[in-house]
Amino acid sequence: MKNSFLFFFLFPLLVFGQQYLNYNHNGINRDYIFYHPSGLGPQAPLVFVTHGYSSSAQNIMNYSGFNLLALQNQFAVCYPQGTQDNGGNNFWNVGYLFTSGSNVDDVDFLISLAQELQNTYNLSTENTFLTGMSNGAELSYLVACESPGTFKAYAPVAGTIFTDGLPNNICNGTASPIFEIHGENDNVTLFNGNPNDQFWGPYLGIDSIINYWANNSNLTNLSIDTLANLNNNLKFTISYKYSSNNSMNEVWLFKHKNGHSWNVDDINVQEEIWDFFTKYITSNNTSINTENLKPKKKLVRTVNLFGQEVGQIKNKFILNIYDDGTVEKIILLE
Repeated sequence: MKNSFLFFFLFPLLVFGQQYLNYNHNGINRDYIFYHPSGLGPQAPLVFVTHGYSSSAQNIMNYSGFNLLALQNQFAVCYPQGTQDNGGNNFWNVGYLFTSGSNVDDVDFLISLAQELQNTYNLSTENTFLTGMSNGAELSYLVACESPGTFKAYAPVAGTIFTDGLPNNICNGTASPIFEIHGENDNVTLFNGNPNDQFWGPYLGIDSIINYWANNSNLTNLSIDTLANLNNNLKFTISYKYSSNNSMNEVWLFKHKNGHSWNVDDINVQEEIWDFFTKYITSNNTSINTENLKPKKKLVRTVNLFGQEVGQIKNKFILNIYDDGTVEKIILLE
């Protein structure tokens, strides 16, 4: 009963500030949903959430949970909608074989719409982020490859990179924070990729994508952890976090046992994404919920697996012990 009461109490707050709008881009009237929580202060962050193939802005708003997260943490959310392919399905133009005749520039659409919302609603031009599911995740990668700068960090869910959608089949993205969440049992976007796919088109495996972005930022530290299996169903999620002492960027991969889905055992996807984005928020805006802005912790000492104090040795597991009591197991790559 308490949970039901809480839902009905929050429901009017979630609906208030939710707008169904359109934006003319390159002569095409584009639909999007914009959620601006009541009382949102100036220069608040902005998060774009893009839907999957054949889905819609409404659908991903309904299941992603970002409106509630935005209300709790005081940021704005935009749910843009793709155009329709020949079969009447909403899609983002990322390089699919069967949409190769499309000249819709969805990368420029997102950038232009972001700038429009930033100017109209006095939102932060620095703290604008992009996430998406499946086809929307692929659009996130395409933006990062083609036109980095507008979005500060990216969090693709169950996505990949379609080489046919890239200029000269090459990703030319600059160093960027990337957080991919992907299932080993994904039977739509295979974890290992498929260079010979004749329906969607050739696409990259997740390991090669993560390695590309980690190398792009010169990230030489790798921390591997197994998240708690709260459901006791042996569907473990493994986190791979690439970092460097010389870069603010990090590249994360959460590899789980579920399939092609936003919902993952033991983790709340939208909260994990927002926690990742908050690592890159730079603002004095008091409307931001600072509980999620975690202070930097200080490294106290480094030991090997036997507890012996060591330096930052390469290609062996070491334990970094911090002043807040946390312990991080990492392997330094060559």
